[in-house]
Parts: sequence; structure tokens; C-alpha cells
Amino acid sequence: MSIGISDDGKLFTIDTENTSYQMKVTSQGHLIHTHYGRRIYGDASINLERKDRGFSQNPTPEKKLRDYSIDYLPLELSGFGSGDYRTSAVTIMNGDGSTCFNPVFEGYELKKGKYSIEGLPAFATDNAETLVITLVDKASQVRARLFYSFLQEKDIITRALEIENDGDKDIRILKAMSTSFDIAYGDYDLISFPGRHCYERVENREHVSWGCKRLGSTRGYSSHQMNPAFILAERNTDEENGEAIACALVYSGSFVAEVEKSQYGSFRVQIGINDEAFSYPLAPGECFRGPEAILSFSAEGLDRLSYNLHMAARENLIREIPDRKHRPVLINSWEGCYFDFSAQNIIDLARDAKTLGADMVVMDDGWFGKRDDDFSGLGDWYVNEKKLKMTLGEMVERINKEGIRFGIWFEPEMVCEDSDLYRAHPDWALTVPGRTPSYGRSQLVLDFSRKEVRDNIFEQMSRIMDSANIEYIKWDANRHISEFFSRGAEDQGTTGYRYMLGLYEFLEKFKNRYPGVILEGCSGGGGRFDYGMLHYFPFIWTSDNTDPIDRLSIQRGTSFFYPPETMGCHVSASPNHQDGRETPFFTRCATALTGTFGYELVPSRLSDEERSIMKWANEYNRSNWEIISKGRYHRLSDPEQDDYYAWMIVANDGSKAILHTVSKTNHGNNRSVSIRLRGLDEKAWYRIGENVVSGSVLMYSGMLIPDRKGCYEAGIFIIEKVE
Repeated sequence: MSIGISDDGKLFTIDTENTSYQMKVTSQGHLIHTHYGRRIYGDASINLERKDRGFSQNPTPEKKLRDYSIDYLPLELSGFGSGDYRTSAVTIMNGDGSTCFNPVFEGYELKKGKYSIEGLPAFATDNAETLVITLVDKASQVRARLFYSFLQEKDIITRALEIENDGDKDIRILKAMSTSFDIAYGDYDLISFPGRHCYERVENREHVSWGCKRLGSTRGYSSHQMNPAFILAERNTDEENGEAIACALVYSGSFVAEVEKSQYGSFRVQIGINDEAFSYPLAPGECFRGPEAILSFSAEGLDRLSYNLHMAARENLIREIPDRKHRPVLINSWEGCYFDFSAQNIIDLARDAKTLGADMVVMDDGWFGKRDDDFSGLGDWYVNEKKLKMTLGEMVERINKEGIRFGIWFEPEMVCEDSDLYRAHPDWALTVPGRTPSYGRSQLVLDFSRKEVRDNIFEQMSRIMDSANIEYIKWDANRHISEFFSRGAEDQGTTGYRYMLGLYEFLEKFKNRYPGVILEGCSGGGGRFDYGMLHYFPFIWTSDNTDPIDRLSIQRGTSFFYPPETMGCHVSASPNHQDGRETPFFTRCATALTGTFGYELVPSRLSDEERSIMKWANEYNRSNWEIISKGRYHRLSDPEQDDYYAWMIVANDGSKAILHTVSKTNHGNNRSVSIRLRGLDEKAWYRIGENVVSGSVLMYSGMLIPDRKGCYEAGIFIIEKVE
């Protein structure tokens, strides 16, 4: 049994293949966290000390019981206003105006199968159990239910929070963390993934010192600026050694993550919906259910932690398109054409791409409504046949006759003031009455919390989808939410949360109607790259920045939580349109080839040599897709110390691997570079070009990388086991 419960029903242990997560009910009814880490047997609470500590209150009816305080106990769910001065996991405003919430144990239930969350994405499995622990604030009769499940072989723990008002007065939820637990002892670094538009999810490592470190997004989306995922690692933990805990939220809206080191050296770890602009009312009998959070522990460094997370995303979260041996190698029209194109331009692009081995052409922004720039047209989803000079169906038919598939760009959640939709329904935008709205890319955000808005956009999109053989959609969202005000809401504190529920409902409905259509997620690139979106989109445009050198950092940071095939990675023109950097065509391919592969350029403008490389790259992606999409990903370089990036992906049976290297800098009289590979069979022999080398030599001694002849030079190596 993976969920163990003591005979007295007070000690709970969730075991995965290599880890244990343990909780215990104290003598005063508080649920404490006793262990999360390597597999254990027995009660870990023996390590916890009770002590009379000054200015740590004692929330018990026994006034002389001064060695018991929730101000220092490692709690599994913390309230507010009852003597715990650390950051709270749940804050409730009660019907009498107080904000006291002191949750104590009431009972538990063990269920077969993993829980699901109505209206919200979650990891799924057929082989699990669910532990539900109910805590109650006795004065208000507000109950918090903690849902726990697991992915056994992947060392993943999942958790969700439900709050129910069983009292007789209205209450208001001010804060509700999906997961929260305390670690009694340790010394940790926090690894987070901040960034900005065009430079997302860059690894940031810092020592956790006293006080509370708060990460998050208030932008309505998970954002470019901070990813809803972080790692708590022991100070000496690296890729191959040391202990680390990963924590992530399965949610795409505003979030907050908090890591607090208390006065006594314990750590509080939590993540959930951001409590700014969030205020959720509950009448008697009503219930709130928050998004899922996941945890994973590794005693074998960050490499193993990423492997756990990658496999869980692949097998338990992402809904892949069936019957596809590989994702289509595509060419997107945006950086090649921008708004200036006709149907013939797209047909010519498809024809040329086909001769070079591409599978699909995607027509990006500019094909609909009055849309010759980004000041108008969003919300009017009808084909601008005057611009295309033919119907969409006619254009797609001609493209299909060239032997290439067709995809199209939508931005369903947005509206321009210069649009028929906005003129008819200005109240459908998220704006505050009496205030001048803020604009992003000259557009506003549609109120997807309202059913009538979602139904209108769904009907418009369906007419387009039904008019032609569209096999792929790039789904964009090019600004964040600033005005959280819905004309359809009775309570504005729920707007951001209900917006996200509405978006998830829309995506579920769309996938059910068009199950064979491939969906690529995008929000100005990587502004919504999270587990919530990956439930609906099997891959996401990683960044609007296609410069291969910047992409090395972006894709490396992304790889800690998200598998390589979830990253949309394209080759673009040089000099790069974002930063002006010039790079070799082969280097641009080497950076992009271990993700979902494609192009943002016009092939007719390439040299003969570049066209030849393009043909090779397309075939390389196809022939290695099995490894890219299912293999184990390894980060081999340290960006703080090395002047190169190196990464490899190894087939699960160890029979083949691909290794990519890119030089960041070049110097006179370069030092030699030898890279220790990972994941091979140490007793097997492998062919690399003309050489045959043992796995043990490649992993424990290293592999010499050929000398760099120029800046940003790349290498791609195929490593195959010799039978």
C-alpha cells in the first residue's frame, strides 16, 4: 500500500518508489509535517522538539501548556490569527469580520483512484489512491480538505485544497495555497525561473536566508516574469548529487509561491493562487476548490528531479495528438511576412518549404477582419478574402495539393477597440467603468469569465475551422490582464480565477470538437508556459526571441520542469529580428532541433548551403523524434563557469543518444573541452562518427569536443550502441 495510516489514524505516510511524505496529528489536533524526502519506515516526529519559547503563543485551552505553539511547529496547513506568525496558507474573513482560522484535525478518508478537480486541469493516473484529510476551524465551522495522491514510479506527490463553509454566516477566502508544508531543519538554496518577454525562465539560484521570499505573478497569467515552479535544493546539490524538492502549480493564472525561513530555522514552502486581487466569497454550504500542486523529491541531484517531472508531464498530463509518429516540421509566416501577405505568398512559402522537407505551413497574424497592423481587427474572426484574394478553403486546398499541411493563428482572448465585436459589446472587455483602460499591443482582454463571450468566440472560430482543412492552431495571447473587473461578476475578487476557469472550459470544448487538430500554446512566446496549459497544448512557443544564443538560456531554464518536446523551437533569419545577433545557420538549427521544430523565415532567401542544411535538419528531427519526445534529457554544462552549452537526450533503453553543443564565446588558443556524458550503459560500446568508445569512458572520463573555429559554433553528435 502506498498510503499508510497508523492504527490510531493519526500518522499518515505516502510512499512512492523512492520517497516518503509524512504527516501526523498532534495531541492538540494540529496536522504537522514530519518528513518529505528519502523513503523512511516509522514515525519521523521523533525529531521534533516541544519547548517553551518566548513570544510564541499557545493556542490551547490548557493555559499552563506552554511548551506547545503552532508558531514553531512544522504545520501541514497554516491558518491565520491563532498564534502562527509565519506567512499563512489559508486566510479567511469570517462572518463576524475576524480573520481567525485555526484548522485542527477532524478526520480522514482513503479512496481508490486519484482525485480530479472539476473545471481545472490535473495530473491523471489509473494506479493510485487518494487520501483526504479534513481540518476544521471549530468556531466558524469552516472546513479545509487536503487531497493527496501520487505517481508511484515517478516520485510525484500531488495535492489540492478544498474549502467549505459549513457555518451559518457568509465568509470570504482571502488566501488559499494549493500546497503548504514546513521543513523543520535544513539549509537550502532556492532555484526559481524569472525573466521577461523575450528572455523567459532563466535559472536563478540564491541562498534562502531569514524572512519570506515571495515569487509570483499578478498579471492574470503565469507570465514571462516568473514561472509557477521552483526548486528547494540543499546547498551542495548539483545535477548529479544532492537532495532537492520541486514544487509547481497546475494553473495558468496569477500565482504566488512563498519560501520562508523562520526565526528557528524551519522553512515554510507553499504555492497557490495569488492573493492580490483575489477574494472569494462563500455562502453557507458553498465550496471552493483550488488548483492542483505537484511535488517531487530527488536524492540524486537536479537531473533526476527533471526526469521525474518530464515523465509525469508526458504520461500523466499532456494529451497528445493520436497517431502521429512525429510532430510536423512547420514554417511560420510571421517573421517572414508579418502583416504583408496574400494567399499566394502563403502558397509560395508552402511550396518552397515542401521542397526542403517541411510538413506544414502556418499562416500567422493578419489574415482576418480589418487587420493590416496590430491596432485593429482582434475579435472579428472572419477571413479577409479581399486581402487573401481567395477564400480560405481555396487557399488551403491549393496548399494541400502541394503535399503540405496547413495551420493558422488565432488570438481568441483579445479584442481591439477598432473592431465590430468591441463596437457591439464594449462591456465584454475587462475594463473598469469610468477609468481609461491600459493597453497592451493596442488591445484589451476579453472577459472569458462570461459564457456569452466564450460562446461568441467559439462560434466565430468554429466557422473558420469548418471552412477549410485546418490541422494546426497557434493560440496566442499578446498581453496580460491589468483591470480585473468583469461586468458579469457579482464579486470582482473572483474575476481572475473565473477567467481561468472559463478559458479551461473553452479549451476543453474546443479539443472535444476538433480532436485531431494540433494546438500550440503561445502568449507573446512563453508568457503562459505552465502545467495548466500543457494539459491542453502538447507544446508551447517557448519565447518570441528566436536568437539561438539567448535561446540556450531560455531552453535550459525551461528544461528543469518541462520536457524538450513541449518547447516550440524555430530557426529564424540572421541577423536576428529581436537582438540583431548574427549566427551560423547550423547553430540556429542545433539550438532548435531538440524541441518541436520549425522555421520563422523565407526559404527562398537562403543560400544553397543553408537550404542543404535545412533539408538535413528536417530529416534529423524526424529520425530522432522518438528520442526527443520520450528520452531522458541531461544538462551537461554549467552556464556560470563554461563558455559553451551542452545537452543530450538518451533513449530509454540506452541504445542511442544525441548530443548538442554550442559555443558562447571564442578565444585565441582555445582551451580543449571534454564533456562527461550521462545516461549511457557503462559496460557497452558506442559509435560516435568513426570512433567506438565505451560508455564508461564517455561518462567517467569524457568526450573531447572538436576545437571551435568561430564564435557560436555548434556541434551535433549521434551516439549509437554497438551490438
